Amino acid sequence: MRRLALILVVVVTAAACGGSSSAPTAITTPAATITTETFTGTLNPPANNVFDIKTHTFTVTTAGGNINITLLSAGPPATIKLGLALGNPSSTGVCALIQGFVIETAAGSTAQIPASGAPAGAYCVAVGDTGNVLQPVTYTVTVAHQ
Repeated sequence: MRRLALILVVVVTAAACGGSSSAPTAITTPAATITTETFTGTLNPPANNVFDIKTHTFTVTTAGGNINITLLSAGPPATIKLGLALGNPSSTGVCALIQGFVIETAAGSTAQIPASGAPAGAYCVAVGDTGNVLQPVTYTVTVAHQ
């Protein structure tokens, strides 16, 4: 708001000084570039009571942007619920989950994990069995970020 007021003062002052006779044009803010990445994988039934988890990494280049994670499809069965989480990759390759961004969800068309104000840096999305995978389950996840 202050920036707009300052711009208006400069435009009015310039017009009063006998500058150009053209009217000012509308000021537009460029839209943030959104990158959408698609990850696919297959979760297998537990082996030796160890549940399968797959992780995928991505990089946010703009500080303060949004991250929207969507489990688009999963199955069979089509109604299966999987674990979905946002995290930070560690130097050992583990996806360290971020508290408050871990859910169990069925596939859908809207983001199940929305995060705003994310710092620039490396992130990971984890998809895992929460005890429901009785046969191989394929999934597709999208991550839209700025």
